[in-house]
Amino acid sequence: MSLAADFQAVLDSMPPDWTDLELDLRIDDQSRYIDTAVALSQINAQPYSKSDWQWRLIVAHSFGHAAAAATVKGVLATLDGEGVRGEMALREVRDGRVEVVQMWGRPESVREEFRLRRGL
Repeated sequence: MSLAADFQAVLDSMPPDWTDLELDLRIDDQSRYIDTAVALSQINAQPYSKSDWQWRLIVAHSFGHAAAAATVKGVLATLDGEGVRGEMALREVRDGRVEVVQMWGRPESVREEFRLRRGL
């Protein structure tokens, strides 16, 4: 399977209230490391220095300090198009977290819509 297809399979297996997830990534051909690192810099992939895996990808669902899932899928599809092969492993999933938003001074209709959209 391609990296983008593997990532989509991970996303499809997530519960609807997932907040963020962490994946490890490694490539098969070490000579492609620099090219792959340049592409992965778009999604702020964190390199490992002494590990079997080469990068950690942190992905956010709808809020937070991580790369958006659509952007990660796009970068992985670009790597697939360039012929980069590798594997991913899901390491951690966080779910059930809610975005903290200041609601002081906002009308009740805004608060109700926020709760409705966020499933609170």
